[in-house]
Amino acid sequence: MSTLPLKDCKGKKLGEVTLSDKFTVVDKGAQAAHQAVVTYQAHQHQGSANTQRKGEVAGSGKKPWKQKGLGRARAGYRQSPVWRGGGVAFGPHPHKVRKQVPRKVARLAFAYAFGEKAAAGQVMVIDDLKLSTPRTKEICALLQTLEIKGKALVILGAADTNIQLAAQNLRDIEVVCAENVNTYQIVRYPQIVITKAGVEKLEQRLA
Repeated sequence: MSTLPLKDCKGKKLGEVTLSDKFTVVDKGAQAAHQAVVTYQAHQHQGSANTQRKGEVAGSGKKPWKQKGLGRARAGYRQSPVWRGGGVAFGPHPHKVRKQVPRKVARLAFAYAFGEKAAAGQVMVIDDLKLSTPRTKEICALLQTLEIKGKALVILGAADTNIQLAAQNLRDIEVVCAENVNTYQIVRYPQIVITKAGVEKLEQRLA
């Protein structure tokens, strides 16, 4: 069981938050986290790239020149992959990437990834996060007060329109609900800001 410091929006320490034992995975989980990240990245590929084979390229079946007597290499058709404008021999074609991660493995991967971030001191828990207006200037000031620099993942207990609209223009900041955050997002960002309600939602996901 580990604890994380609890702060308010001004960076003042209010106490501590105790993490569930399910986040303190030590002897296993690295391979599960790797598998979850690889599966997520594979599913981001559209798989829509397509090239034409020699049978799909437009052209006649007429032999370009006779077989013998001209001193040139033999040629049977202009759609040959060795010719310019011909078909592609081993090009890509539309396909679907199908990878699956078992439910228990996915839970282990998520618990391991979040536990590693917490153990490394890269997780900040705040009591609550609210913005009066959906302005980018406000969330920038808030992150500056919390001494958050560079890329960061903000995890909320519930969807908040003001925060999501305020952060959508920031390239290095991503806002996500606790029920939707995945292992890839946890691994990708070096800093995590999560509300107290968000921690409770994550523990419910692993229950």
